[in-house]
Parts: sequence; C-alpha cells; structure tokens
Amino acid sequence: MMPLHRTNLAGPSPYPWLKDLKPEERGLYLIHLLLTCANHVTSGSLQNANSALEQLSHLSSPDGDTMQRIAAYFTEALSTRILKSWPGLYKALNATRMRNVSEEIYARKLFFEMFPVLKVSYLLTNQAIVEAMEGEKMVHVIDLHASEPAQWIALIQSFNSRPEGPPHLRITSVHQQKGVLDQMAHRLTEEAEKLDIPFQFNPVVSRLESLNVDQLRVKTGEALAISSVLQLHCLLASDDEFLRKNCPSRFKNPNGTDLQRVLLMNPNSAGEVTDNDIISNNGYSPSGDSASSFPLSSGKMDRFLHALWSLSPKLMVVTEQDSDHNGTSLMERLLESLYTYGALFDCLESKLPRTSQERIKVEKMLFGEEIKNIIACEGCERTERHERLEKWSQRFDLAGFGNVPLSCYSMLQARRLLQSYGCEGYRIKEENGCAAICWQDRPLYSVSSWRCRK
Repeated sequence: MMPLHRTNLAGPSPYPWLKDLKPEERGLYLIHLLLTCANHVTSGSLQNANSALEQLSHLSSPDGDTMQRIAAYFTEALSTRILKSWPGLYKALNATRMRNVSEEIYARKLFFEMFPVLKVSYLLTNQAIVEAMEGEKMVHVIDLHASEPAQWIALIQSFNSRPEGPPHLRITSVHQQKGVLDQMAHRLTEEAEKLDIPFQFNPVVSRLESLNVDQLRVKTGEALAISSVLQLHCLLASDDEFLRKNCPSRFKNPNGTDLQRVLLMNPNSAGEVTDNDIISNNGYSPSGDSASSFPLSSGKMDRFLHALWSLSPKLMVVTEQDSDHNGTSLMERLLESLYTYGALFDCLESKLPRTSQERIKVEKMLFGEEIKNIIACEGCERTERHERLEKWSQRFDLAGFGNVPLSCYSMLQARRLLQSYGCEGYRIKEENGCAAICWQDRPLYSVSSWRCRK
C-alpha cells in the first residue's frame, strides 16, 4: 500500500497521483483504503485512520461510479464511528440536525418504484394468503409495518375475484406515525367500498419494539395471517444485553479482525479486475463460521415470535434482507455490507443515470443511513441487523412455526414480474420452499412462509 501521511486539506489535492488511477485500480484502492481505515479505527490508531479518510475523501464521490458512490457512504460511516468515541463532540455536531420523516417516507416510495423487490414480496405474500384462506369467510391480516397501500389494494382485488366470493376482511396495520395509518385507512376503505367488499381497518400506532399483541385485537373465529416486510431484524438490537450477560466470550473483542485474512488486494493485478468484479473478487468469502454464528438468543425476538405464535396464525409471511450484517466485529460487518450494498448500488447503476436526483436520494437517505447504522453504531442503537434466511428459519422453528413452501404458481408469477421489470440482472431462486431475490447470483432479500405448528 502507498504510504499515508498527514496533510493540509486546504489547497490542491495532496495526492496528485490519485487522479491518474484507472477506474478498476481506483475501485480496488478504495476497498483497500476502507479496510485499512476500519483496521485503524478498531485498533485505536486514529491518526492513521484520519490519513486514510483523507485519501478516501479525494477518491470517493456520491455521484461517481458505483464504487466511488459506495465508498462515499462507507467513509461517512467510518468517520461517524470515530466521532462517536467523543460523545460530547458528536452530540454538539448533531445538536441541530432534525430528522425529516417526510423525506424518509419519500425515499422508501422511491425504493418501491426503483427496485422490483417489494413488488415481488407483495405478490408472493398476497398469493400465499389467498391460497391459505381458500374457503374462509372471515379473514384478518396483520401488517407489522404499514407503508405501502398497494400491497393490500392488490389483496382486496384478489379476494374479490374468488369463485366463492370475497371474505369479510379485516386488516390491522402497525406504524409509529398516525398520518401514515390514516392514509392507509383511506386508500383501503375506498377500494373496498368500490368493490363492495365487507372491510374493516384497525390502525395501531406503535413501534414494533413496543407493540403489545393485545393491540392487534385478534378475534375468535377469524382466520389470521401475519405479514412482516423488512421489520423483524430491528428486534435483534435488544438482544445484545442478553448475549453480553450469557455469552461474554462473544464480546471480548468486538472490534477484532484478522486483516491478513481479508486484505488480499494486490496493486500489481488491479488492472485485471473489472468494475463489476470490484466487490465480488476482493479476497473475502463470507462463511457460516463467522462471529455472528452463535446460538440464537432467547431475548426480545424470541418472546415476540412466541407471542405471534400464541395468536394461532394460519399463515405468517416474512420478507427480510438476506445478508449477514449482524457480526460482532466491525471488519466482519464492513466486508459483508460491501458485498450487499455493492450489489444494490449496481442495480441502480444499471437502471438510472448517475445524475438522477431520485437515485441519489435513495442512496443517501436509505442505503447510506443503513450503512451508517451497520458500521457506526453498536448496542441497542444498531438496528440494521440483517441476517440470512437460515438463521431466520431456525428462529421460526424454535418459536413453533413450520415452513409452508411457496407455491409453484406464485413463483412463476414472481419470475414473470421480474422479467417485465426490464432488467436482466435480477433472479429468483427457490431455496427449501422459500424465495431468494437476487442480483446476478447474490441473494439480497428472502421471502418465506410459515404456519403455526401446534
């Protein structure tokens, strides 16, 4: 690696040779710098970390190529992690920053439009519910995070076309903002009245972490379905304290890393790697033996799943990010998230121009904030704890749920939907009756279906 020195940020770039790097070399060097910086952060060598951050700031760009854009957000995340080690400074710098909820909601709507992921998830979820509720006269659907009325409008339409006629449908939606629930209620009630379907909407203003299942008002005699889209992983944050007490060895060195194992970039071969290979060929291979492969806790997540089981749902459909971002070491999370977000940024690169303001908004307000949470935060503050489908399957099994394979018809419909999206990079893989939504061959999201096992 080229030497890192402290420099004055004023004036021209102190690294004039950086501008001569080819895109492939620059991409590899950005990864090299990110890994080196993370290693300095974990070892407490902040002067060296600062030097690496200087170079990263000259090479990365939120409106550059895929690797430059990714590096910009990982650089910000590493900087935030350093600042958090001085709580007073961090709080002072963020004292006037206000959370713009409407902008966040807008960014999520843009994600829905730009990516086929949620559309596929909603299609698979709705089809599983329709198939499970065949012949049922009273159906209750619990949506653990109300955000997109389109999912339930499509379900209402599907029930309306049943040969035996629509059931009496009740939808309970959970969200921390009353305004979102009010909008949901208006849109769904309007659709149900248009089709003359008996319908009730039950809004629950609550965060998922604070939800009491009694608020869901499940009634005797109704067939119950539960839908969770990209929400359950947030509950894992509360399990850290449980693990800290019961698995102390797991927390001996939360920043520990073996840089020699992963830092295999060879500057002499940088030109042989293409832009699309930057992340997938960086010398790291995720393993089931990672630091996060520990026995599952019996904390809040398990209590929540058991509470859902006690409601005796006929079906539960879960969509989650299919990535391992819940390792205890910073380096482990950095490497895995480079893979994941490299693929997500590549999706946008294939679909939208680099100057697209909508694209930049999704990258900054959605992916950038997730990256910052994964890299800069620890403890209960780190809520983006995405895990792989195998881990979720173990949890559901322990909580008393059995897998319900997604039907061949629903998988066929999902593949057709992806084909109609007009982007060849997306794939759907069937894994033990569950669906993995992939970019190229990399799983990004999973959809799985479960029934209450008595």
